[in-house]
Amino acid sequence: MAGDLVGAMAMPVATVNGADITITEDGGTVSVNGAHVVSADIEASNGVIHVIDQVLLPPVVEVVEPVLVDVVDVAVASGEFPTLVAAVVAAGLVDTLKSEGPFTVFAPNEEAFAAALEALGLTADELLADVDTLTAVLTYHVVPGRVMAGDLVGAMAMPVATVNGADITITEDGGTVSVNGAHVVSADIEASNGVIHVIDQVLLP
Repeated sequence: MAGDLVGAMAMPVATVNGADITITEDGGTVSVNGAHVVSADIEASNGVIHVIDQVLLPPVVEVVEPVLVDVVDVAVASGEFPTLVAAVVAAGLVDTLKSEGPFTVFAPNEEAFAAALEALGLTADELLADVDTLTAVLTYHVVPGRVMAGDLVGAMAMPVATVNGADITITEDGGTVSVNGAHVVSADIEASNGVIHVIDQVLLP
């Protein structure tokens, strides 16, 4: 009520908008962001109305669009793909994956690489030293173009050509996308030159 505001000196009050208004009372006159209350305490069953002589305009909030970086920098910045990043560096594919693209990268997570190394009987150093095999495997995880998860709805064993030259097989079922049987566990990580989908297995061509 107006009586609750006696003595208010530039008192900030949160609005439903989320931004504050500033209320001041001086000599019996209440002002809100400089607008004067010309009729106060009009009671209603669920609140009260005060008539003011100006329309209050909320502050303009500048929306800053995030700056996207390329797929390599996204993978590095996430900190979730140390083996994949090391493999890309060892295979000499950094410049390629930093180029204009666009690329869709199916990125195996660390657990996927650990399982693959165990199945192949290799250490990470041994895999990184075999550049030809590494290049063939990594390019098998890259598809030309920007393919979002939503583009794959209804896919039924759909063949898709990779940068490697061989096809991968993509299926979508009940919202889950699988690639050669590997599941996409995190989709649509956008980059300036493509998109990354995290998968739970390493794909072997």
